[in-house]
Amino acid sequence: MVATPDIRGDKSDVVASWEPIVGAIGPKVREVRQLLGLSLQQLAGRSEVSAAAIHKVERGDMVPTITTLLKLSSALGRPIGFFVDDADWAGPVGVHIRGTDRPPAPLDWAPEVAGVNASAIAVPNERLRGSGVWAEIEPGGASGDGRSVRSGEELVLVVSGVLAVDIAGERYRLEAGDSLHFPADRPHSWQNPGPDAVTAVWWLLRS
Repeated sequence: MVATPDIRGDKSDVVASWEPIVGAIGPKVREVRQLLGLSLQQLAGRSEVSAAAIHKVERGDMVPTITTLLKLSSALGRPIGFFVDDADWAGPVGVHIRGTDRPPAPLDWAPEVAGVNASAIAVPNERLRGSGVWAEIEPGGASGDGRSVRSGEELVLVVSGVLAVDIAGERYRLEAGDSLHFPADRPHSWQNPGPDAVTAVWWLLRS
């Protein structure tokens, strides 16, 4: 008796083959949005998809429905196949973010931040892992009681003012021109203790 080959295949292999394609949708949406110089709010207005939903899609926290993807592809001027094609990204090498149109700072940068005006100066994608934040901190402004803990590394450079930083119980006073580099998986927090505003730049590198 000749055995009949099992042509059903391994379901896990099928799922695994689609994971990279699904995972690339968000970064492609973000890169095209930034290429066109659109903020999350501007793309939301064009596509009739909420800025919060777009942000989740770009971060990979939500897989868009076919309706949402159709709206986004139309608003971004790309065929829907562009976002589900597993071909390599053919966009520009660099990601240009205009100073007047910076996206929000990453949600996990300082979850309970108060008294701070912050925006992203670099965002991670499938090619680039680092991200950056530009922050203007009012007197008394701080990262909050909830201390950020994430994998990777963090570097903060104080441009002006004085910033007090606590890393796992170690306290640092950073003045203009000072920088502090530390593992991001250690509990850390910061605040502006002085009477003047602080301007600082963070560089985040996730593992």
